[in-house]
Amino acid sequence: MLNQFFSGALIKLEIARTLRNKKFMFFSVIYPSALYLLISGSQNTTDTIGDTDLTFPAFFMVSMASFGAITAVLMGNSEKIAKEREKGWVRQLRLTALPGRGYVLAKIASAAVVTLPCIVVVFLTAATVKDVRFQAWQWLALTGAIWAGSLCFAALGVAIGYLASGDAVRPITMIIYFGLSILGGLWMPTTTFAPWLRTLATWLPTHAYAALGQAIEAGNAPETKDVAVLVAYFLLFAGGAAWLYRKDTLKA
Repeated sequence: MLNQFFSGALIKLEIARTLRNKKFMFFSVIYPSALYLLISGSQNTTDTIGDTDLTFPAFFMVSMASFGAITAVLMGNSEKIAKEREKGWVRQLRLTALPGRGYVLAKIASAAVVTLPCIVVVFLTAATVKDVRFQAWQWLALTGAIWAGSLCFAALGVAIGYLASGDAVRPITMIIYFGLSILGGLWMPTTTFAPWLRTLATWLPTHAYAALGQAIEAGNAPETKDVAVLVAYFLLFAGGAAWLYRKDTLKA
């Protein structure tokens, strides 16, 4: 009972801290929509990309919603955890009745709060400015798939936060963040890549993540391979985060 009380209190605290961070809110919620308009602004709204049968605005709507969700859960978690470890906040929490999983869940919950509005704002921008249209079930399915898929990158953010020091966490996170986004096809279609790079992209979590939404846009169920790739990466990142957390606990 006491453990649940501390976990709930910390989740509320983390959510409040996240919502008060105006810089983080801007980059998580506004930045992806602005980038979407910048990328799709000069593109024809009827041209399709590759063999997807998706128009450019529809294709990049999912890409930028996914990119924004990754921004919220990856950038937020990694830097917060590394800085809190450095300042001794995590060590202080270990003296309370809070279980280790409670701290990790609080970080994921606070990031998830920002992830949902980020996705919705990108969708609203695409619908109102670029006239992107889908059926009601597709909008709901897109929101749920992108929101749920972001947990994979939330786990990666926790792992990086326990792996890197306060000074090194930002450059490490930025390299991983932009590298996965670009190579995974979030900023440009993988059809423009060289064949070997296109093959590599299909095995990256960002490519599988965006592919979930693109399949729903086409009116299809997500490919089994994409779901399997994303689940495999989630297990890898979550396992790495758990191992690093235990290692940090023993060292403290």
